[in-house]
Amino acid sequence: QVQLEESGGGSVRAGGSLRLSCQISGGNYKTYDGVSYCMAWFRQVSGKEREGVATIDSNGRTTYLDSVEGRFTVSKDNREGRLYLQMNSLKPEDTATYFCAAARVPRCFSNTDYSYWGQGTHVAVSS
Repeated sequence: QVQLEESGGGSVRAGGSLRLSCQISGGNYKTYDGVSYCMAWFRQVSGKEREGVATIDSNGRTTYLDSVEGRFTVSKDNREGRLYLQMNSLKPEDTATYFCAAARVPRCFSNTDYSYWGQGTHVAVSS
């Protein structure tokens, strides 16, 4: 069973930066190789629907939510089994709980069904 665990959330002032990490472990592999997974970051504000923030596929191709394009960068370290989200120029509207997710498919699509989810890490941006 693949397990995901996020870290790196916290409180920051508008204009600041945070780097979220997601450790990937378990599954049918003794070591995670990231070759066949679509990975993603989502966020959710209480009372609102969860929204996709960024994706990165097995070839490193990335997509971003329009409102974070140019400010956020998604990356991964296949050897270490880690997914990252570098968040710069943070805005109060970025405040949310951020989740990493994985799907055992090589490419990401808008309708990708993510089978594995972390517990989330909270980001609070004050004005």
